[in-house]
Amino acid sequence: MRLTVLGCSGSAPGPGLPTSGYLVEAGGVRIALELGSGVFAPLMRHCDPFDLDAVLLSHLHLDHCADFSSLVVYRRAHPAPPYDVTERKLPVFAPAHAPSRLANAHAASRADLATTDLTDTVDFVPLTTGRYRVGPVEVEVAAMRHICEAYGFRISHGGVSLVFSGDTVPCPELVRLAAGADLLLADSAWRAQAGRANYLHMSGREAGEVARTAGVGRLVLTHVLPWSDRDGILRDAGEAFPGPVALAEPGATYAL
Repeated sequence: MRLTVLGCSGSAPGPGLPTSGYLVEAGGVRIALELGSGVFAPLMRHCDPFDLDAVLLSHLHLDHCADFSSLVVYRRAHPAPPYDVTERKLPVFAPAHAPSRLANAHAASRADLATTDLTDTVDFVPLTTGRYRVGPVEVEVAAMRHICEAYGFRISHGGVSLVFSGDTVPCPELVRLAAGADLLLADSAWRAQAGRANYLHMSGREAGEVARTAGVGRLVLTHVLPWSDRDGILRDAGEAFPGPVALAEPGATYAL
């Protein structure tokens, strides 16, 4: 299994930092994990979008799904697709309201909102807690604790597992999902909550504590806000987690 970071900024892009987006390759399949602002261009450097076997969207905040529109345009407008995209639709695992929410970006006017549809080229699979398959790869889904419907993913193949927290505060559901995983890709927006609303994000220290409790092999911190103290977040996580810990960087790859 290989994880490639396409983007890792939280809430808004930063200089040279697209928001959330990752490419997971395992068992001969390629999965786009999130498609946030600015992610589609680096995706194309690592993978022909027509070669994707699935898309996983943890939730529908724009820093996690804005560039889904670019993927749809690419599949619809490319003059020479390698296959009939209306026959070989791309599976998109996302919250149940994704078909209407994501279609809204393509409506020509307010009057067209009710009739705009993306299912000519993608096949939406509504997420719920449970297990799914993308070819030989298993995807376990658990509900996380965020300000909207949001999920975490455990992607497993060949005896190794990658866990992505999505956006969440620390919770037992994440600890269970991440138990014994080889790598935890964890939301780590800031150093401290500092009076912010509940159910937003973890701090670096909280991500480290989750990683330690779950007994993961490696911790990678992502979704750091552009104005946050990256070095401080890394230091806090390292004080809480005894294993290898790193900040996600665009273009970084992790072999599992």
